[in-house]
Amino acid sequence: MAKERVLITGAAGFLGSHLCDKFIAEGYYVIGMDNLITGSMDNIAHLMKLEDFEFYNHDVTKYVHVPGKLKYILHFASPASPIDYLKIPIQTLKVGAHGTHNLLGLAKEKKARILVASTSEVYGDPMVHPQTEEYYGNVNPVGPRGVYDEAKRFMESITMAYHTYHDLETRIVRIFNTYGPRMRLNDGRVLPAFIGQALRGEDLTVFGDGSQTRSFCYVSDLVDGIYKLLLSDYAQPVNIGNPGEITISEFADEIIKLTGTDQKVVYKDLPKDDPKQRQPNIKKAKELLGWEPKVSRAEGLKITYDYFKSLDKEKLFQKEHKDFEKYVVK
Repeated sequence: MAKERVLITGAAGFLGSHLCDKFIAEGYYVIGMDNLITGSMDNIAHLMKLEDFEFYNHDVTKYVHVPGKLKYILHFASPASPIDYLKIPIQTLKVGAHGTHNLLGLAKEKKARILVASTSEVYGDPMVHPQTEEYYGNVNPVGPRGVYDEAKRFMESITMAYHTYHDLETRIVRIFNTYGPRMRLNDGRVLPAFIGQALRGEDLTVFGDGSQTRSFCYVSDLVDGIYKLLLSDYAQPVNIGNPGEITISEFADEIIKLTGTDQKVVYKDLPKDDPKQRQPNIKKAKELLGWEPKVSRAEGLKITYDYFKSLDKEKLFQKEHKDFEKYVVK
């Protein structure tokens, strides 16, 4: 009996590659798609030899064609870190708009269920804490982060329109800060930035006074939540994240302790529209999906740190994304 086929866009990215692993482990045939603008073939090199995996190097903002049947589509193609969407703002908007439209059309053609990857950034700099799915957000559409925030908000809107107008089976996951192996160092996100700085013997850079909060979810927990949401019968957005909230200053101290380094913490100006608080309300995920995170931050950080330590020196010291401050709009 032929295996059911799944298309995963953004397959060579951090989350996309872990989703490929998950669906192969669950017995599906996986078609990965990525234009590699921020993804890396290193993330899926271990899959290329498998009979149940194939890869398309393709930009989803162009017409998307996949021959044969598809059971599910998971749309994870998008720049996701501040340095990326501040460097490539037009591409970020296009993948949220044109890319999502193309994949919804493909899902309609194939009669496939589609799950789209939204984000906690739809809440902007929130005035409700913790954030529930019913909160509409506090987003500046013309600020530097607007290209990402509004791309995801449009993604949700067009997905729901296809669900309502075309009766398409759709799912929307709102992803909160996630971490784990295969993240890129120096991409502007706080966790890999801190670990990279510690491994290079640099001081840890905190933007703002460090009182802003984040809630970090280990990647295996997130993937499990996404999988359960896809298989559920719920079409409205669902928060998937770890509600364990911590200030950035406290988190910097945790990284220094974890890495056994003695670097200082240096404080610099907070980027414009950077959210002051971020914590998911996961009541809906618990009740509808029977899901909640299982991996503690201490456990997940140890695994992630060991992964980064295993990288070769060239990757550890590469300068590709160390110019984050150049793109900070004060």
